[in-house]
Amino acid sequence: QFSGLLGTVYRRGNLSFTRDGSSLLSPVGNRISLFDLKNNKCETFPLATRLNIACVGLSPDGSLAILIDEEGAALLVSLLGKCVIHQFYFHKPVHSVSFSPDGKKFVITKDNVALMYHAPGKKREFNAFVLDKTYYGPYDETTCIDWTDDSKCFAVGSKDMSTWVFGAERWANLIYYSLGGHKDIIIACFFEENSLDLYTISQDAALCVWQCDTELDGLKPMPPKDPAGEKDAAKNGEEFLDEPKGEEIHGKANPSEQETRHKVKYSRVAKYFFNKEGDFNNLTSAAYHKKTHLLVTGFASGIFHLHELPDFNLIHSLSISDQRIASISINCTGDWIAFGCSGLGQLLVWEWQSESYVLKQQGHFNSMVSLAYSPDGQYIVTGGEDGKVKVWNTSSSFCFVTFTEHTSGVTAVTFTSNGYVILSASLDGTVRAFDLHRYRNFRTFTSPRPSQFSCLAVDSSGEIVSAGSQDSFEIFIWSMQSGRLLDVLSGHEGPISSLSFNPMKCVLASASWDKTVKLWDMLDSWRTKETLILNSDVLVVAFRPDGKELAVAALNGQITFWDHENAVQTGSIEGRHDLQMGRKELDKITAKQAAKGKSFTTLCYSADGQSILAGGLSKFVCIYNVKEQILMKKFEISCNFSLDAMEEYLDRRKMTEFGSMALIDEGAGGEDGVAIPLPGVKRGDMSFRHFKPEIRVTCLRFSPTGRSWAATTTEGLLIYSLDSGLIFDPFELDIDVTPSNIRKTLHQKEYTMAIIMAFKLNEKKLIQEAIEAVPSSEVDVVCSSLPDLYVEKVLEFLASAFEISCHLEFYLIWAHKLLMLHGQKLKTRSVKLLPVIQFLQKSIQRHFEDVSKLCEWNIYNIKYALAISQQRGMKRLAEETSVDEEDLDSDSDYLMQEVQKENIS
Repeated sequence: QFSGLLGTVYRRGNLSFTRDGSSLLSPVGNRISLFDLKNNKCETFPLATRLNIACVGLSPDGSLAILIDEEGAALLVSLLGKCVIHQFYFHKPVHSVSFSPDGKKFVITKDNVALMYHAPGKKREFNAFVLDKTYYGPYDETTCIDWTDDSKCFAVGSKDMSTWVFGAERWANLIYYSLGGHKDIIIACFFEENSLDLYTISQDAALCVWQCDTELDGLKPMPPKDPAGEKDAAKNGEEFLDEPKGEEIHGKANPSEQETRHKVKYSRVAKYFFNKEGDFNNLTSAAYHKKTHLLVTGFASGIFHLHELPDFNLIHSLSISDQRIASISINCTGDWIAFGCSGLGQLLVWEWQSESYVLKQQGHFNSMVSLAYSPDGQYIVTGGEDGKVKVWNTSSSFCFVTFTEHTSGVTAVTFTSNGYVILSASLDGTVRAFDLHRYRNFRTFTSPRPSQFSCLAVDSSGEIVSAGSQDSFEIFIWSMQSGRLLDVLSGHEGPISSLSFNPMKCVLASASWDKTVKLWDMLDSWRTKETLILNSDVLVVAFRPDGKELAVAALNGQITFWDHENAVQTGSIEGRHDLQMGRKELDKITAKQAAKGKSFTTLCYSADGQSILAGGLSKFVCIYNVKEQILMKKFEISCNFSLDAMEEYLDRRKMTEFGSMALIDEGAGGEDGVAIPLPGVKRGDMSFRHFKPEIRVTCLRFSPTGRSWAATTTEGLLIYSLDSGLIFDPFELDIDVTPSNIRKTLHQKEYTMAIIMAFKLNEKKLIQEAIEAVPSSEVDVVCSSLPDLYVEKVLEFLASAFEISCHLEFYLIWAHKLLMLHGQKLKTRSVKLLPVIQFLQKSIQRHFEDVSKLCEWNIYNIKYALAISQQRGMKRLAEETSVDEEDLDSDSDYLMQEVQKENIS
């Protein structure tokens, strides 16, 4: 199942803090990620819209969110259950959405209207979105919304440079009010706290302060109308309608004097201008915190300003990027400010009082090309076309180090067997080695003549580094220790497309476009051991984890399996039809015809070697059974139609007699298109064009723990993992194995029998109950009496329990006893058991790192406390309590020894 999205932290749309202010919702393409800033974790929800998310509305209680995509299709999402409750289509692109502070209504802006809906309630409803009122007034598209604190009124900004204040109810003295005063598009409007006073901000960096002559309590309700006449009219009107139409309110920009008499009046009390550097430094986003009167504004140049209102005092001004700031959000306490830069895919959370980053994350600027898991499965390294190498933590989903030494696109990355060194190959003609202890580039491998490296491999010892060239058709071999070039392997007659070392032997397999796979023995001076000839150009080669089989993917769409010892082909899979290509918008030929020239570009064996993953220029990842050579499952990695080549057939509605509508680039220019300039005025980049990235899978890797696999795609780094919690999957089940019988057996203290029965039923909660019921003194006895078949299952359960349980010592006793008592038997099945052992190691290693830091900190604190107490009290109390002093020293020594023992264990 889809487990998480790494490598993309923000794409476009508005950022939103949760109610408690400690978590941040960020739209990433057509999905949404929740960043827990207190616990330093990120989670991507397992739901997706049809296109990229354009705006997000969060309910005041933090339980619901409305996600609206580029075409106006909305999803009502439960943030607690992380599931879709309702779907709705607004028929037009929506610019903004905002819930009222009391949570009873929400307003969306599309075209030149504002629509107010009844917010979905706690009770079950047939239709969650019921239209209440439609507000007309602006002449151009509406851009932003803000509510008063008591939900009585809301303000709407527009591209026609006006701001409109509307009553959420029909107030006698305020139905609508139009405000001018600006010379550019309104970017944001904000009400003052518990007031109708208003701030409006325009794109040309101007701020207007509007004062209202009426307080919120001064709004008078409209006298009720005759209900009988209304009822008959509604009955006649809604007889043939599917849903109630809602009330319409038409605003006038210049109402007559008679209409404005005894109504609310606004006056402009001040107009301020922001400091602008350069012609293109337009104001792009703004946020206001009502309690602290803090205004944050972002500009197209990546600069942001902090001002205190209403006096417009500048607190500070900083540059956080060289791209436009697309979205700003302030949390409920006003301490943290979130910035989203869509150009670079940056997400920043800034604590303005201490002037420090709470979060600073950025994905790859261009697409990711390759990835590799660390040997314990705890980290993932990715390389991108932007020349950056990033390392991600799989448990927190955050990038914790970025290496920027490469000057061109990275083509391949890999870890060495010890997990502390990362190697990357690049088109800049270097292979670089990075140290994960000191976070530095400690080796740079180069070739005698400059050549672009297309692939990379390192042997199981981590001593021999090899890279294939795509222009000189040679393979270069270096020593990791000395950094010297050991050998240049020649023999291929085409670019080297892939390299792979045998995990068990020092044998290198190289694939090339010359239709051959060559095997090189690194310990033999003659080097070439075998040449395997294929019918088509070879694109990728991979060894099985036990080193006994070789998988090769060729340009004709076939995956072939070889016994490389005897140079015999053992099987093949015809995979071209499984790729199921999509048709690009500008393709002249159908997807079926285009698929004839397509093939798999990346291969990866599962941790147990029984299955193989394959992906290519398609939205599908195929998983095959190697022995049976059949397709087991196809994963659709994306349903985002904002990407190209997603549909098999082109939409006939987009075809004209001159060709596809996609050829006409309507929205060229910046975010809002190229402004039509006056004669002699240069504004906007007329050469700028929109493009749709094509969906593809560039690299696939299985986790060494065997529980998840990752894919680098156009969307980002996707992780799919096993989730057995929702599946009833019994093992050797018989009629007597029931939850009540298991508990009865536990009550009789037959622990081994109870554990075996729990594993037969395979319910995680029951297994946990059975294992935790065993007294720690009897773990030894239970472990020794467990059958061999169940030892592996208990180890697998322990590995998963370590990730969530707080009973650390208890489970460590279990793991220790099992490995000590059954170690020899487990060794004979080491290849099969390796993923389970690595999963266990990953879980224990993570706890070890956390606990060891804590212990070191405690030892330091105890030493500090003892030093302070000795300085202050020992001199004064030396004569009176000499015996007590000796006891204190002995106690402190004993305490120190105990802490050190805990640290070592």
